Amino acid sequence: MTKKQKLVVIVGPTASGKTALSIMLAKRFGGEVISADSRQVYCGLDIGTEKVSPSEMDGVPHHLINVVDPTTVYTAADFARDAADAINAITARNHLPIVAGGTFFYIDALLGTVELPAVPPDPELRAQLEQLPAEKLFASLQHLDSTRAATIDRHNKRRLIRALEIVKALGSVPPNTTLPESEHEQYDVLWLGIKTDKNVLRARLRARAAAALERGLIEETKQLLENGVSKERLMEIGLEYALVIEFLEEKISSSELLQKLEEKNWQYAKRQLMWLKRNEKITWFSREDTEMFMQEVEMFVR
Repeated sequence: MTKKQKLVVIVGPTASGKTALSIMLAKRFGGEVISADSRQVYCGLDIGTEKVSPSEMDGVPHHLINVVDPTTVYTAADFARDAADAINAITARNHLPIVAGGTFFYIDALLGTVELPAVPPDPELRAQLEQLPAEKLFASLQHLDSTRAATIDRHNKRRLIRALEIVKALGSVPPNTTLPESEHEQYDVLWLGIKTDKNVLRARLRARAAAALERGLIEETKQLLENGVSKERLMEIGLEYALVIEFLEEKISSSELLQKLEEKNWQYAKRQLMWLKRNEKITWFSREDTEMFMQEVEMFVR
């Protein structure tokens, strides 16, 4: 029997400390980090996505950060392919691959626990659909596949376009299917979760929102718009940029911007926690239990 590749996966809600923990473990166990973040793959989206900086990496190699232009659509299937390639390369160097990030659907896609439709990108169709507003795309999807339309974010052009691309190829969007264990045990996975008191997490999100504005989130959004990233595209990519655009259009005040940044990220964190509850393989420790994390990985890599 072929020995499975070992893989450490670090999960937890946004602002729980996944990045810092992944770097600490990578330095201790000779690891390299693969970012599982659907927005940090995009170049130029630094402050709004809380992208790890080169100094914070502290010499630890990171993968799948700044790999595509923000005008390009990057899918879960793209991530699954690229992350698998990164794992193979890291393992070939006798290093430990560590996946860390908050886009848990991407992680599921990598591990094969969900079945993704094998539909390649259709650049011509995408270019045509990109010219249409989200409401027209949604109406088209409703007509062609009402089941998928009932579950999709009607304002997210990226997802609407991908759904219509799949509909064109397959006739409808297959539901996300959880596969039997025997079909997706490609890796030997250690799941580590960071548990955080909800009051502490909310305070951290408040501080993070204020820090992002202080570091130049508004200026970053302006620069992205000036560089040719459309307003619609930015609003698809991240709630932070969508809220800043509302501020720039004078739809909300600066105090409302700060408040909404905190509230929207808190809502996102709660959705993340709901997603993680279904995974019984996660071993949970508090952020301060660094020694416990170390011991778990030590036993895993022996």
